[in-house]
Amino acid sequence: MSEGSSAAAASNIDTRRVGDAVVSVVSEGELNWDPRFPASEEEARQAIPEADDEGRIWIGLNDVFIRLGDAVIAIDPGLDDPDSSWQRDRPRVWPHMPVTRTAGLAAAMAQLGIAPEEVTHVVITHPHGDHYAGVTCEPDGEMTVRFPRARHVMGRADWEGNAHRGEPETDLERLELVDRLGLLDLVDDRLEIAPGVTVLAAPGESPGHCIVRLESAGEVCYFLGDVVHHACEIDHPGWAPPHADLATLLPTRRRVFADVARDNALVVTTHERFPPWGRIIAAGDGYRWQRG
Repeated sequence: MSEGSSAAAASNIDTRRVGDAVVSVVSEGELNWDPRFPASEEEARQAIPEADDEGRIWIGLNDVFIRLGDAVIAIDPGLDDPDSSWQRDRPRVWPHMPVTRTAGLAAAMAQLGIAPEEVTHVVITHPHGDHYAGVTCEPDGEMTVRFPRARHVMGRADWEGNAHRGEPETDLERLELVDRLGLLDLVDDRLEIAPGVTVLAAPGESPGHCIVRLESAGEVCYFLGDVVHHACEIDHPGWAPPHADLATLLPTRRRVFADVARDNALVVTTHERFPPWGRIIAAGDGYRWQRG
């Protein structure tokens, strides 16, 4: 596999080959985030030197497309288009956190030559709005499913019993539309959605959080969603934002880090700054992030 990215037609798209698969990462922008890790100010400053005076950092908002054989797979089509009513009138995903936007998902798909009808699968790692709002769009001012022929896959524990389902004015109405159309599939432990592409349970960020493992021609790539939000969480696996269930997340991280390091796999996370490629490397009795 070539470690260099291809010459992308847009500065917010970066493409690499993983075996026979073509993997394109799309940046939808960046988020000014307050991690609120359980660490002292001194520890946090040392681990996150780029943080501002208030401890906030800019993190990425990345989507992924995998093209392999007859499959076209979208992972976490995060935000609706920049000119949508969701973006314009209802910017409630992070009302207290500034967001910068690129040209967005539809523009990137056009650059990549991917029509919405060609997408065979959509993986939603977990139901936080920045990971799935783009499953719908508004071509005529009315919400419709963006990927009408795709099976949409997410963790069962994130859907069944989700307390926010049915609430008015929530982004879950987008997934509820997918469900009503019979396009939603739920994962318990693991599900191979295409040859070499497997969705795996990795709870902690949410009860049903999932990751994706791609293997093709002896090469491996993992898409970790929010198993980590920032590279410092690899060095400090006990650090997590307050909303996470650390008792569940910590064993997930230990398992995932060990698997990724063993496979010498390429890694993409949703919130690494673009381009978000890297590897998780064994270091002493722990692991570290190697970007690039």
